[in-house]
Amino acid sequence: MTAVSVSHIDKTYGKVHALKDLSFTVDEGELYGIIGPDGAGKTTLFRILATLMRADKGTAEVAGCDVVKDYRKIRNIIGYMPGRFSLYQDLTVEENLKFFATVFNTTIQENYHLIEDIYKQIEPFKHRKAGKLSGGMKQKLALSCALIHKPEVLFLDEPTTGVDPVSRKEFWGMLLKLKRQGITILVSTPYMDEATLCDRIALMQEGRFIGTDTPQGIIAHYPDKLLAVQSDNMHKLLADLHDYQQVKSSYSFGETFHVTLRDQSPADELKAYLKQRGHSDVNIRSIAPSIEDCFMLLSNKTRHER
Repeated sequence: MTAVSVSHIDKTYGKVHALKDLSFTVDEGELYGIIGPDGAGKTTLFRILATLMRADKGTAEVAGCDVVKDYRKIRNIIGYMPGRFSLYQDLTVEENLKFFATVFNTTIQENYHLIEDIYKQIEPFKHRKAGKLSGGMKQKLALSCALIHKPEVLFLDEPTTGVDPVSRKEFWGMLLKLKRQGITILVSTPYMDEATLCDRIALMQEGRFIGTDTPQGIIAHYPDKLLAVQSDNMHKLLADLHDYQQVKSSYSFGETFHVTLRDQSPADELKAYLKQRGHSDVNIRSIAPSIEDCFMLLSNKTRHER
């Protein structure tokens, strides 16, 4: 069954076109990731689905309920965690959780099984004010508050932004456990590496989805042979790659440049060219594309088609 359905949603803020004729569906029990940079439109989409904002055009349903006509019902069956920490910072951890349970006419005890794995990590600090928690602890508290009423659909807007790598890993471990309990999860993130943990993903740019599939499906459609290129002078290397006519694309990726070549041009010719340009210790090797490589490809393709 379909848990979330979006049809031709459009939203503008003055001259800014935040969402552009967006349509997609999320299946019940699915962990669906929306991957894109800041300004792509992720937060606007989540606010519309959480009934906090109306779209200018189009329709959307959550668990079969219209986000405009049935907004009261939707607010009772979803959990929403905004990108910015929005709990009461002057209340303690325990007071925040009790407050949200009371709002939804439930108790911590009734649904403790849903949050047990998460809450037990912050329970030693239950008398600490929320504003005094670390970034990772704040996210765990916010997720606990979003889950305490046992929502059918969980919306998480960039939940790991600004969180340390260890807490990010722990947080995604929690999401996978929640998915196994049958909760539908729609999560947005600017981190491409988190995409591989989702059942399906949508790559988003400037208010549009530029690619939608399973993470493996997105990668499988990468059409070119991808090379990782290094030399002793990485700053000069970027300019020299740009000047080489057979280079189709090149961009920085960690300690290397990821490069594709036109017309199946041999890597040996590129290596010889770079040596002629004065580079030594030239290292060129074939690599498997990542989600970020696919995003760059689709992003450039979309720009050229406009």
